[in-house]
Amino acid sequence: MELRSKLTLGDKVEQTVLHIILIFCTLSALLPFVLLIMSSFTDEQAIRLAGYNFWPAKWSLYAYEWLFVANLDGIVRAYGLTILVTVIGTTLSMLVAPMLAYALSRRDYKRATLFSFLVFFTIIFNGGMVPSYMMWTTLFGLKNTIFAYLFPNLLFNGFLIMIMKNFFQQNIHPALLESARIDGAGELKIYFRIVMPLSLPILATIGLMVGLAYWNDWVNGLYYITQSKMYTIQVTLNQILLNSQALAAMGSAVPTLPLPSNTVRMAIAVVGTIPILLLYPFFQKYYVKGISLGGVKE
Repeated sequence: MELRSKLTLGDKVEQTVLHIILIFCTLSALLPFVLLIMSSFTDEQAIRLAGYNFWPAKWSLYAYEWLFVANLDGIVRAYGLTILVTVIGTTLSMLVAPMLAYALSRRDYKRATLFSFLVFFTIIFNGGMVPSYMMWTTLFGLKNTIFAYLFPNLLFNGFLIMIMKNFFQQNIHPALLESARIDGAGELKIYFRIVMPLSLPILATIGLMVGLAYWNDWVNGLYYITQSKMYTIQVTLNQILLNSQALAAMGSAVPTLPLPSNTVRMAIAVVGTIPILLLYPFFQKYYVKGISLGGVKE
């Protein structure tokens, strides 16, 4: 109550303006998803006549019927593979990447500067698509295996490692580690019993980023997967979209049942994004805290 009474007219005006700006930014992020969902439940002919609207002129489930009835087995299998890849890839990344970031954050590690430069170098430069494809397929033999989704470009991300490195430097005080050594704790015990419990915000943040990358990845499937039974949900939906566009270009074989080329694109986007969006509120608290702390550099 005392704080409110001390607010001047200028402070109230400033708060009002900031609230308006934040509401506008929130609506700018939220309304496209609302339009996406509403459009996926709109009749194809209504979209062609009236365009996209937040409230459908005529409701229809035909896009979802066409999407799931004709491709149900493939979508179910793709969802299962995507969940498996996301869980395994995120787990492996959260086991390996923090270890490297923690080592780079240690000021008493003599080669930290060298390896930090090598990690930073990978953020700016890469070998290119053709050498990467030849390396992963010829040298490592990952083509048409689940490892093609796990390793290329996703398991190790230099940008995320540098964020974790900054977090460790800012929040894990050297005196805390030194006191643990005096008590007889080894490096592994210090890492797993002290460093990791104190790093839950950044781990949740990076885990969410890595999980989103694995869930939304379709490039690796396009490059390294040629067997349809190995398609993840993003690759499967991309193939369905390409097939629907090809059928729409050639004309429907059944004139009375036109292919919902517009609404099916919206339904594909909903199917691909909604499941992972439902998990975001559970990580939001850690995400905001972790990204703000990990992004600070002394």
